Amino acid sequence: MTDHKDSQRFTFYGWIACIWILVVSLQYGYHISALNQIQAVLTCRETNGIDRHYGIPTCIPMSDATFSVVTSVFTVGGLLGSMGANIIMDKRGRKDAVRASSFMTAVGTGIMGVSSSVFPLAFGRILVGVGAGIGICVGPVFLGEISPAKIKGNVGVLTQLAIVFGILFTQSIGFRLATPTQWRMVFFLSCALSTGNLLASPIMIESPVWLSRSGRAPEVKSVSRRLWGGASKDADAEDPLLPEESHRGRSPDDRHEAAVTVPRLLVAPELRRPLTIVCLAMVSQQISGVNAVLYYSNAILSKTLPDLGPYVSLGITVVNVIMTFPPVFLIERMGRKMLLTISASGSILALVLVGLGLDYGIVALSSMAIMAFIMSFAIGMGPVPFVIISDVSPPHAVSALSSVALSLNWIANFAVGLVFLPLRNLLSGGDPSQEGRVFYVFAVVLLVSFGAFSQAYRG
Repeated sequence: MTDHKDSQRFTFYGWIACIWILVVSLQYGYHISALNQIQAVLTCRETNGIDRHYGIPTCIPMSDATFSVVTSVFTVGGLLGSMGANIIMDKRGRKDAVRASSFMTAVGTGIMGVSSSVFPLAFGRILVGVGAGIGICVGPVFLGEISPAKIKGNVGVLTQLAIVFGILFTQSIGFRLATPTQWRMVFFLSCALSTGNLLASPIMIESPVWLSRSGRAPEVKSVSRRLWGGASKDADAEDPLLPEESHRGRSPDDRHEAAVTVPRLLVAPELRRPLTIVCLAMVSQQISGVNAVLYYSNAILSKTLPDLGPYVSLGITVVNVIMTFPPVFLIERMGRKMLLTISASGSILALVLVGLGLDYGIVALSSMAIMAFIMSFAIGMGPVPFVIISDVSPPHAVSALSSVALSLNWIANFAVGLVFLPLRNLLSGGDPSQEGRVFYVFAVVLLVSFGAFSQAYRG
C-alpha cells in the first residue's frame, strides 16, 4: 500500500479542479436569486411599453401568479435533476455529471436569454433547474472523493460557500442590469460561465474513487499524482488505497462493489443508517424555514429601513456569505456534530425571537433575530449536510444516497415555500399582530427533526 503522508494537501492543479467542480454549486446559488432583482423590469412593471432591442422584446408581460410559476419551476427541474443524478454519476462518472450539469445550465440560460414569451422562459428555467439538481448532487460527492483526508471537511464546506457566493453575485449584478435593455445579461453571463466550464472539462480529472471502482488503476495513479503530488509516488503499488478511503478505514475491496441503485438503497438494511442520516440532515436544512425567512425578511426589515428593500436582501446575503467562512476553518477542529448542534440551537432560538418580535410589535427584535438566524444557519446547517454525505456513505452507495437526499431537499424546499404564507395566515387568524406564530412552528419542527438527526448521527 502506498504511503499517504504526502496526500494531506492539494497540488495547484488540485485546487483548480476544485474550482471547476464548484462552478456547478455557484450556478445553483446564482439561479436561486436570478429573477429577484430583475422582476420589475422583466415583467414590464417598470417600463412605458414593450420596445424591441436587437429584435427581442424589452420585457415579457406577466402577472404575479405567472411570475411565481416561472420562479418555482426551477425547483421542479431541480428535483428531476437530482432524481437522475446518480445514474449519470455511476454509469458515466463524476466528470460527465459535471458536464451534464453545465450543459443543461448553458442551454437553459441561453433559451431564457432570448425568450420573447413566458413559455420559453419557463422551459429554460426548468432546464436550468435540472442542471442545478445534477450539480448539487455531484458537487459534494466529487469534492469529497478528491479531497485529502486531513482537509476533507474544509474542502466540503466550499460547496455552501460557492452557493452563497452565487446568490451574492446575482443579487449584486441585478442592481446594475435591471434595465429594459440589460436584464437578459443576467442569463447570458450564467450561460458564458457554464460554457467555459464545458470547454475546460477536457483538461479536468475524473474522480479517483470512481476510476478505482471501475477497475482503471493506471488512471488512478496518474490522477493521484496530479491532485496530491506525492500521493502515488510508488509506481509499483497496484490499485492504491486512496487518501479519502484510508481516512474512513475502508479496504480496497469496498471499492469494487457494484454501485447501489436507488430502489436497492431504500431496502438495504446495511444502508439504512447512512440513508437516515443524510435524509434527516438535508430535510432539517430546509424545514428550518431558511428560505421562508429570507423571503419574509424584506417585509420586516423594510419597516426600519424604508425604501431600502433591495439593499436589505443584499445585506442579508452578504451576512450569509461572511458567516459561511468560519466553518471552513472550524469543521475539522470542532467536528461535524458540534458545529451542527451550535447552528441548530442558535437557529431555533432566533426563530422564537423572530416570532416574539412580530407578535409584540418589536421590529428591532425581529430584525436582529433574522440576522441571528441567518448567521446561525450559515455556520453549520447550511454547509455541513453536504459534507456529511460523503462522510457516512460507502463508495458504492454515495451516488444513490446523494440523489435521494438532495431530492428530499428539493421537495422540502418546495413544500416550505408553498405552505409558509397560507400557514402564517391560518395561525394568525388574519391578525397582523399574530404573524409571528408561524415561526414557533418552524422552531418546533426544527427541534424535532434535529433531535432525530442527532440520535442517528454519532460522528
